[in-house]
Amino acid sequence: MENKKIPLITHIIASGLYTGHFPLFPGTVGSALAFFVFLIFKLHSSLWFLPLIILTFIIGTIVSYKIEKILGNDPSVVVIDEIVGMWAALIYLPNNFFLWIAAFFVFRAFDIVKPFPCRQLEKVNKGIGIMLDDLMAGIYTNLLLQIIYLII
Repeated sequence: MENKKIPLITHIIASGLYTGHFPLFPGTVGSALAFFVFLIFKLHSSLWFLPLIILTFIIGTIVSYKIEKILGNDPSVVVIDEIVGMWAALIYLPNNFFLWIAAFFVFRAFDIVKPFPCRQLEKVNKGIGIMLDDLMAGIYTNLLLQIIYLII
């Protein structure tokens, strides 16, 4: 991570426990981490999942802003946004493993393609844009899969 001073805890959180340092597809690796954390929470209790998303969004905004000041606009090492987005894609989906797997792939597609207004949200400054576009991609994923589930 270059020779710039990034506080260790900021680095660990923003990079999703260093998953943001994978040489290929760090956003996908960060999303996979989020998926496995979701499964752990789902096995125990989903009661704390919404507060976890909200808290992670707030902390993610702060650490994203700090890293953005050092490394520039939306550095690839920051994957806390993918983690929040993935969780938004999964929360409140029915208990169906195949639906959860679909959420992973649909979220990754939306995160890459950035349907309206994701690309516009990405331009918001001070770290919140980094978080908002992925949150929106996660919300889109969740809504799409909820609708498909209801139809099928």
